Amino acid sequence: MDSAAALVLCLLSTGTLLQVWGTPNVTAWYGETIVVPCQGEAPMPKDPMFIKWKYVKDDGTSGDLLIKQARNDQETVQATDDYAQRVSIDDQFSLLITQALIKDQKTFTCMVVSADNFKEYPVDVFVNKKPSATKIVDRSEVLKMDKLTTVGTCVVADANPAANIAWKKSGKPLVADGKAVVITQSSELDAATGLSTSSSTLQYSASKEDAGAVFTCVSTYQMSDQETHLGSFPVHYPSKMVSLNILPEGPIVEGDNVTLNCLADGNPPPSSFFFHIKSEKTLVNSDVYNLTLISREATGEYRCSLADNEEVEASQNITVNYINFTLTPAGRIVKTPGEPLFVKMEKSTSGDAVASWTKDGKAVREPEFTQLTYADAGVYRCEVSTTGLKRHQSFELVVEGKPVITNLTQHRAPGAKHKVLNCEAEGVPEPNFQWSIPNTPPLQEDISHINGRVIHTISVIPKPNLTVTCTVSNKLGEDVRMIDISAEAECCCLFTEAPENSILLMGLIVGSVFGLIAAAAVGGLIYWLYWKKCRQRSYTTGEKERGTPEESEMLDKSHGLKDLQC
Repeated sequence: MDSAAALVLCLLSTGTLLQVWGTPNVTAWYGETIVVPCQGEAPMPKDPMFIKWKYVKDDGTSGDLLIKQARNDQETVQATDDYAQRVSIDDQFSLLITQALIKDQKTFTCMVVSADNFKEYPVDVFVNKKPSATKIVDRSEVLKMDKLTTVGTCVVADANPAANIAWKKSGKPLVADGKAVVITQSSELDAATGLSTSSSTLQYSASKEDAGAVFTCVSTYQMSDQETHLGSFPVHYPSKMVSLNILPEGPIVEGDNVTLNCLADGNPPPSSFFFHIKSEKTLVNSDVYNLTLISREATGEYRCSLADNEEVEASQNITVNYINFTLTPAGRIVKTPGEPLFVKMEKSTSGDAVASWTKDGKAVREPEFTQLTYADAGVYRCEVSTTGLKRHQSFELVVEGKPVITNLTQHRAPGAKHKVLNCEAEGVPEPNFQWSIPNTPPLQEDISHINGRVIHTISVIPKPNLTVTCTVSNKLGEDVRMIDISAEAECCCLFTEAPENSILLMGLIVGSVFGLIAAAAVGGLIYWLYWKKCRQRSYTTGEKERGTPEESEMLDKSHGLKDLQC
């Protein structure tokens, strides 16, 4: 028996009071130093002689740790197990245990012996261990609709006390119902370390609405939560509907490349489909079927269906738009004025078509040419359009002919001595103008174009007996006109205006003269007939032969000479 024990027995035998205080708690963290206060909140006895620390072993017996005399700086370690290297005492007589372990969760007792008293201060020690990071094992890749699927197992290891685990879906707690939500909890204790490992497995029966839902494992330890996201899961479910899309969208034109796209509502989508092209059925390991350079014969109904269930199908109608269009004539057409030109446009289209015409870019009616004129020349373009499709053709009409002078006029410029002559002509190619003015050069020249006609203008000072000639010519021929612009011609009004007016006046004068001559001839003829009748009557019907006055009157009436006097 050591001296401390002997002293304790001595104190007890002399009737010294042994006091045992209530048991306080001390919580330490795993791996750190445990500080166990000696007296806790109880007062320390006056003049303690020595302090001894002991503990309760796993079998219930008492084990000594160390002893220290109050007036000695050095403690005496009495432990013979692993505590021998881990225990010490500080200035306040607190027990220090380094590298805290779970097995240090025991009751440690500080025994204080003084000259007249003996006290014990038991302390319960708890060692906490934060769990390691939460792990997810057996994580599922997909969720199956209407069938329990293991979402994953959440594992929280090496904790003391054991961690609690809960589940959330898109931020809302999941409550196990044993049908659509099944949660299985378990916990294991490591005999060597004394640490606990908790695990929780979630099984879930998904619906279409769960696609994209985020599942989260929540571990709770010592009033702190740690969330671990499993992420979202695709939900697998069979296809119940298909749809057929036609690309490109909008009207389809003959010669286009067309893609049939069959889409199913299942997840994952089917990898193969039946495509029903006209009367043929083709199994394609894809959701697309390509039609290249589609023709008008491809117009009709198209279908696609599931490879494993042909009753689930979809259909679309395709209309291939086309235009067949010919225009006669075509290219460059050269005609002469007065000729006819037959224009013919023939078309066949997939639907109602509209034809429009332009001439030199301006809208016109469909051309009809019975007698061509120079004004008909131009570029004619016909455009035929139907749904989503346009076609056009054109021809260039050229009307060529020798030039013709359509007008030759003169007038005196106001307040001036010279006259202005206008020679107006038409013809294709455009005519060249040449003036013939004897001994009189023109004062000025000008050229203008109006409605397909060319007007050449010159200024000339009139002189006596002055006749001006306008000649127009091109590669196809020429035309000539003359006009009298003599100075003395202004005294009368017969030839001061256009040659056409002069010719008209001359015609009127000549007509009047001939009329007078004809009237005189008729009068002379009547007079000659009258004279002849008178002569005959005088020769054949003398006074003797005339008879009675009544007979003479009847004779005059029969010869029409009653009112004539010979």
